[in-house]
Amino acid sequence: MNAAETVFLFDVDNTLLDNDRVTADLRRFLDGEVGIERSANYWEIFEELRAELGYADYLGALQRYRLRCPYDSHLLAASTYLINYPFANRLFPNSLDVIEKCSQLGTVVILTDGDVVFQPRKIERSGLFDAAGGNILIYIHKEEELIDVERRYPAERYVLVDDKIRILTAIKQIWGDRVTTVFPRQGHYALDQKLVSKFPAADITVERIGDILDIESL
Repeated sequence: MNAAETVFLFDVDNTLLDNDRVTADLRRFLDGEVGIERSANYWEIFEELRAELGYADYLGALQRYRLRCPYDSHLLAASTYLINYPFANRLFPNSLDVIEKCSQLGTVVILTDGDVVFQPRKIERSGLFDAAGGNILIYIHKEEELIDVERRYPAERYVLVDDKIRILTAIKQIWGDRVTTVFPRQGHYALDQKLVSKFPAADITVERIGDILDIESL
């Protein structure tokens, strides 16, 4: 692939899509479907797995729950709920408009962490797969895979949009002036001031993803 002048790299969860609302919806579903106690057990396993993997694995947590509680099979109704979830309804306002704008300025790529089943499903059902022209990269720790990102999408410069200031900082340290970091203050990570204060400011900070439409030069 010939090097593009600019490649725009977009995270998914709480950057383009309100994943906090997805989690809240699942929590309500589980509370009603299996009861508060079993639901709490699931979320305990979910957090254990996230600490191990470094990303949210909803279906993996269901698998682990089944191993621990093989006779609580009714909780597996959550798998159908998640697979059929209307992710397009959880896109932040103007997310697709932002992708369209950036597509006119360079190549747009979805760059996200996640599992190999649920995360692709989320990207496809939300409409982000088509919006990005199928340019999708899913890693376990994307900040450790920049050589592969460059190999697949070589560019003179990159614009990275991510709600996690830790990720923006890590990639800025590696790519330096080749990358412009954009920090949308959306979701629980971005709004955790104690966490955010541990890292230097991004090159550009916006209150919501749609504000990128008002930026004349990226």
